[in-house]
Amino acid sequence: MNNLRTKFVTAPDTAGVYLMRDKAGRIIYIGKANSLRKRLMSYLGKDLSSKTIALMSHVEDIEFKLCPNESLALLLEASLVHKHKPRYNVSLRDDKSFPYVKITNETFPRLYITRKKEADGADYIGPYTNAKLLKGALKIIRHSFPFRSCKTLPRKPCMYYRLNLSPAPCVGLISKLGYAKLLNNIRTVLNGRADTLIQKLSKQMSESSGKLDFEAAAKIRDQINALSSIGKASLGLNSQDEIEDLKKLLNLSRIPKRIEAFDISNISGQEATGSMVSFIYGRPDKNNYRRFRIKGISGIDDYGMIAEVVLRRYQRLVKEKLSLPDLILIDGGRAHLLTAEKQLCALNLNIPLVSIAKEEEHIYTQGRIKPIKLKIDTPALNLIRRIRDEAHRFAVSYHHILRRKKFIGR
Repeated sequence: MNNLRTKFVTAPDTAGVYLMRDKAGRIIYIGKANSLRKRLMSYLGKDLSSKTIALMSHVEDIEFKLCPNESLALLLEASLVHKHKPRYNVSLRDDKSFPYVKITNETFPRLYITRKKEADGADYIGPYTNAKLLKGALKIIRHSFPFRSCKTLPRKPCMYYRLNLSPAPCVGLISKLGYAKLLNNIRTVLNGRADTLIQKLSKQMSESSGKLDFEAAAKIRDQINALSSIGKASLGLNSQDEIEDLKKLLNLSRIPKRIEAFDISNISGQEATGSMVSFIYGRPDKNNYRRFRIKGISGIDDYGMIAEVVLRRYQRLVKEKLSLPDLILIDGGRAHLLTAEKQLCALNLNIPLVSIAKEEEHIYTQGRIKPIKLKIDTPALNLIRRIRDEAHRFAVSYHHILRRKKFIGR
């Protein structure tokens, strides 16, 4: 009980889902909270209901799944309850008064929240525990994946189309197939599998960028960004496991709570830029993202650019006496890693450093010549790859901004 109490007291003060397990490791209850720590501390109080007392008498361990906010934690909670059917979540599984997301059985299906589940051929997703939070989650999803919500198709595009919240199937601005794909994407998110969708969209974004269709790539990028916050509910399901696995893989003295990653973007040395993204507990910390316009390097010189960006970043942190990351990730091979390591040594900094090669996705570490080759589904590799991809996306987006300014002046 003391070990469990410690986990409750030291739980993250952030939104997420918690899974309670019994002696056999079975999940017996799943709950959500805006603050995991505050919610779990409430289980240590004296005035507990008989049901809560019965629950706590069987709890031996707990697992956390971090989410950007409580609305998105709601989606994950419902998905996990549906999957695991915990013993003490009976009310959520069986009570028909809880809200569902309904996708109607029409040529261009309507999507809305309902508390009545009927045998009408519609697709019902849920149930969910809180209609207000569900509405908030759907608003977030709709900004990236607009859908029809009107009861009857109007003769002309409505206000929702003008707000980019509907693709206007009423006037043929989206095909039946296109709309079906859009709804499948929404189903994927609502069912807690945003990671699958992110992987698919990332591939599509790369293909669009390769064809120089930057407008399409930017649209997909925005969808990925939204899913990265929505999807940490699924993509980040195992964030803690990934971080623990990364600590073990790199033989770190402590868990890498904060990871900073660097990437360089340029075409034939023109408008070269660098990016740095920050991740905390496996999630993007966008307030601490940084962009660097390369100043001291001309031509194609990735190593020189990496050296400049890394030096500028940590010179500033040292000068301003700001906190340093627990791990630095470089997009590149062993030579890139050694280049960054040299800059850290010049600043007398001893920060763990790792790089990931683009082709084979091998991991290079300090003090080791040969790379580490990991299976594609290794938790640590999933985390490294996700952070690397975000650094690349951020660098490319800034590079495109500078190119646009160069050619059209804004």
